[in-house]
Amino acid sequence: MRRIVVSMWITLDGFVAGPQDQMDWLLIDERLQKYEQELVENAGGLLLGRVTHSDFAGHWPKAAQSPAEPEEVRAYARRLDAMEKIVVSASGRTATWRNTRRIDRVRAEEIDELKRGSGGDLVVYGSLGVIRSLDDLGLVDEFHLLVHPVFLRRGKALFDDGQAALELELVSAERFPSGVALMKYRPVGRRTAHVDFPS
Repeated sequence: MRRIVVSMWITLDGFVAGPQDQMDWLLIDERLQKYEQELVENAGGLLLGRVTHSDFAGHWPKAAQSPAEPEEVRAYARRLDAMEKIVVSASGRTATWRNTRRIDRVRAEEIDELKRGSGGDLVVYGSLGVIRSLDDLGLVDEFHLLVHPVFLRRGKALFDDGQAALELELVSAERFPSGVALMKYRPVGRRTAHVDFPS
C-alpha cells in the first residue's frame, strides 16, 4: 500500500517560510540534495496544492532541460517532470504539466483509494492546506522534517492553532554537514483533549 509522506524544510521554531514566503534561510548541501533525489526516485507520485503545483510546473520542466543547471538538479527535475502529479484544486484552475490529474478536495475515501493504487509513495511538498487537511483526517503516514538551525521568530507555521495535538514516533535522525537535521517521524496517536503542563 502506498504511503503519504510529507517532506518539509522547517526552522527550529516551526516555520516553513518567512512572513512573505521568504526562503533565504535554507541551507542546501550535497547530502540534502541526495536525500531529495532518493525520495523522489523511490516515490510514485506527488500530491500538491494548486499554488505549489503551479510553482513547480513553472520551474522544474525548464530546469530539467537547462544546461545552466548542475547535473544533480537536472536529474531531480527530470524525475519530478516524469512523475504522476495529483493536484488538489477546487477551482480547477491548474497549471499545465504532464502526468497531472486533479482532485477537487482532500476526501478520506479518495485518498484511501490513491493509497491502494500501484506505485511508490505519494510525496507532499509545500501545500500547507493539503497537509493540514490530510493531518486532520489522519492520512499522513510519515513526516520528513528537514530541521534548519535557525529561529525565524515569525513567518508561516506548518500547522495552525486549530488542530489537535499529534503524538509522533521517531523513525530516524540524521545530521547533514550544513547543520540541517533530517528527522523522520511516524504518527502514533492523536490527542483530542487539552494538554496540561505541570505547574
